[in-house]
Amino acid sequence: MIYISILISIIYLALIVSFIGGFEKVKLIKNKNAVPKNSFSIIIPFRNEAHNLPNLLNSLSALKYPVELFEIILVNDDSEDGFTEIIEKFTKQHPALNLYLLQNNRKTNSPKKDALNTAINVSNFEWIVTTDADCLVPKLWLQMFNQFIEVEKPVFISAPVKFCTQNSFLFHFQNLNFTSLMGSTIGGFGIDKPFMCNGANLCYNKDAFFKLNGFEENTNIASGDDIFLMEKMFKAYPKKVKFLKSDENIVETNSENTWKLFINQQIRWASKSASYTNLFAKFVGIVVFLENLILLVLGVYTLLFPQFCIYVLLVFTAKIIVDFILIAQTSLFLISTKSLKYYLPVSLLYPFFIVFTGCLSAFKNYEWKDRSFKK
Repeated sequence: MIYISILISIIYLALIVSFIGGFEKVKLIKNKNAVPKNSFSIIIPFRNEAHNLPNLLNSLSALKYPVELFEIILVNDDSEDGFTEIIEKFTKQHPALNLYLLQNNRKTNSPKKDALNTAINVSNFEWIVTTDADCLVPKLWLQMFNQFIEVEKPVFISAPVKFCTQNSFLFHFQNLNFTSLMGSTIGGFGIDKPFMCNGANLCYNKDAFFKLNGFEENTNIASGDDIFLMEKMFKAYPKKVKFLKSDENIVETNSENTWKLFINQQIRWASKSASYTNLFAKFVGIVVFLENLILLVLGVYTLLFPQFCIYVLLVFTAKIIVDFILIAQTSLFLISTKSLKYYLPVSLLYPFFIVFTGCLSAFKNYEWKDRSFKK
């Protein structure tokens, strides 16, 4: 038992250290006021987001990019709130913006992929940019994508996301978890093994999307429009899938308001991992789960055999140190460091949380946007 635990921990530590190094390898990009050349179709599927739409739309109206070079396509997915009045009012206030409202054309088991397809099929511009209705986009959002495209010549761009700051233990728990995911995402790109991205801040070439048949082969899974598409793009264009690491391109989104919603979100995210085609992504998921499971098992083991307590302390101490380095460097980049003071108590609870949600994801269905989905 002890030797197996040590082996798993060594693999885990090596993995996180590689992400730490990979994070530093991804170059930080600053705005150089590049000439706007590329055109963008911003696509935002939404369902019952009337409470979030005003803030999102206001952030879109503040974009520093020529209005003739971008359009905003909102796709309503059977909303039952007062979104229409909000969009109509915004359109009257900003007549210069190219804003369109579509109704989702449902064809598959994935409402979001259907919504994206609905918009992409009628979009007018070369590059597709996606975000969510509960997000705020930065003023230089499109400017930074334009600059990055001109320099790097990518076909798929993943970009950073962070939570809007709140002040509760639930928020800090989620924020540290999300920050570790963002750090691992960037680190994966840095070691040329991208395995995660976030649909709240993506940009990809429309021609490449159609050439690879878009979301086909994954429409039986409700979520995962971002990661499954990235896997396709990386397989076809391994040198053209990039991460835009810029603090001027960070999209902000909301954390969940209750533990129930947070756990349901984690189950949804974990449930799609079985369908990943990227073996490295599966490897990372297994190693992370086993490392947290082994900490719990060792804890029980030392209750029966106290002489092995030193091994538990060594494994746990090594884990929290390397995890903290990754989370701290990512927090500094995201300009979101307030949660770091909660790191130690969250670290103590985290193994229980990972094992609990990981086990639930293997059996439990999940809810998303007031709909129930089977695994």
